[in-house]
Amino acid sequence: MSTMEPFLMFQGGEAEEAMTFYTGLFADGEVLTLVRTPEGKVQQGVFRVAGQRVRCFDSPVEHAWDFTPGVSLFVTCDSREELEKLWAALAEGGTPTMPLGDYGFGPFGFTADRYGVSWQLALELPADWR
Repeated sequence: MSTMEPFLMFQGGEAEEAMTFYTGLFADGEVLTLVRTPEGKVQQGVFRVAGQRVRCFDSPVEHAWDFTPGVSLFVTCDSREELEKLWAALAEGGTPTMPLGDYGFGPFGFTADRYGVSWQLALELPADWR
């Protein structure tokens, strides 16, 4: 059976720092695999947050491109408290695109975090909205 996982390629040697940050934010956060190069960079990293496995590494080559808001990680939160906690942490030092607010479909926020990874955060919608 095929599987698919988001893959985050960091160019500034921040993969391990980002993994630690992300796994510390989510109740189920866990680093599953961490293999370092002899220089201490992440050669292979796998972690879980919000029930999703994510792969990452530190690119040994600098590229002309980086993360884009055209691809984001969408998180549906169980409570307003969780939504606000995640928003505060992910937006800090980042670039909010749509500040946390009600855009006619419930609480929602869209931000690039301090590493440039884009996140969309929403509150679980009531059953009659689905």
